[in-house]
Amino acid sequence: MSQIETIKCELTVIGAGMAGNAAAVFAVNRGLSVVQVGCPGQTLFASGFLDLMGVHPVQEKRIWNDPWAGIETVCRDIPNHPYARLNRKDIQDGVEEFISFLNTTGINYCRYKDRNISVLTPMGTFKPTYGVPETMWSGIKAIEDQKPCLIIDFQRLKGFSARQIAACLKGKLPIVKTARILFPEFDYMHEIFPEQMARALELSENRKKLSQIIRNHVGNMKVVGIPAILGVYRIREILSDMEERIGVPIFEISTMPPSVTGLRLKEAFEQHLPKRGVRLLTPKCVMGVKFSEKGKNFIFDVGNNQPNYKIQSQSAILASGRFMGKGLHAERKRIKETIFDLPVHQPKNRAHWHLKDFLDNRGHSINRAGVEIDNLFRPLNRSGQPAFRMLFAAGSILAHQDWMRMKCGSGLAIATAFGAVKALLKLKDG
Repeated sequence: MSQIETIKCELTVIGAGMAGNAAAVFAVNRGLSVVQVGCPGQTLFASGFLDLMGVHPVQEKRIWNDPWAGIETVCRDIPNHPYARLNRKDIQDGVEEFISFLNTTGINYCRYKDRNISVLTPMGTFKPTYGVPETMWSGIKAIEDQKPCLIIDFQRLKGFSARQIAACLKGKLPIVKTARILFPEFDYMHEIFPEQMARALELSENRKKLSQIIRNHVGNMKVVGIPAILGVYRIREILSDMEERIGVPIFEISTMPPSVTGLRLKEAFEQHLPKRGVRLLTPKCVMGVKFSEKGKNFIFDVGNNQPNYKIQSQSAILASGRFMGKGLHAERKRIKETIFDLPVHQPKNRAHWHLKDFLDNRGHSINRAGVEIDNLFRPLNRSGQPAFRMLFAAGSILAHQDWMRMKCGSGLAIATAFGAVKALLKLKDG
């Protein structure tokens, strides 16, 4: 049996998704000693979009141009929504600080601070979002400025169709053309994947070959759209090099998950959080929790099949996600929180989890299940009191929100992480 390492820290962040990573960023920026535990694989499914608030009410499918006005309306209509625990300045400060962190990793974001933008999806449809990676910005501007556009797809790349996207762009752009090309040096492969192409474009020689092929199709087009394949690490350098070689601006369109946009975020967090001082224990999970003799510290057993670490922590932020992140588990008759066995806000019985129509505009009740919190982001026990003085929660595990349908996933994760860290410091200093 391997020896168990004991780690002491001020904060344990449970979760390696957007909320967990944001919490780690905010905490370490404020001088806390941080250990983060989780499986970062779910980040691979991230689109790269930074949604703040796009749709409310969901049953009416009302799209908000002003995300801040949308949040104000949500807080009025749904008083228990996690956003209602925060003021506008905290949400703004959290988003600014998180984007600033990503900028230092080489993942730059573009946005209009006072309004949403409409961004192309892999299906060729449009969705409202607040910010997009810099590599997608020329696509936003192309539609605003009505530029003739060339959409490129690749032979043997599944799930991305230039013709389908062009059909959806009809009426939004004056001229849209398409071209299907073969990625250089991959002609021997039966099927290719975005990650393979992204890693290939880290090499200048491959960029040169691909640029020449694309340039042959540009003609009078003023901008080129391609799948999100412009590298994993040196993204800005690759974007600039390709644009110079092709001669017109290019923009990425996110692909179906798991995507390169998600991989970039995963790699950025794993490489740069430790540089800031975060101790990453990934891919690991919390296998058990108990308390010190005086009850002041959490003691987490961390590992996979057996504990490898024992963490003695003064506080914890639960950012373990919902069902995919395994923060919630659906049993036969109830939904269970998997680490602390906290009570979960949920429909009275399983028959009410889902509506009969899968695409019902009202959305399914199970999507709003989660942990109840107080105004300091502390999960509540069955008596409606904080379960533990120094336990906080953030992200999609929180109740009374349907982040996917409301188009607010990243914003909710970042803002509630900011609120949780702020509350932690308030109690710690108090």
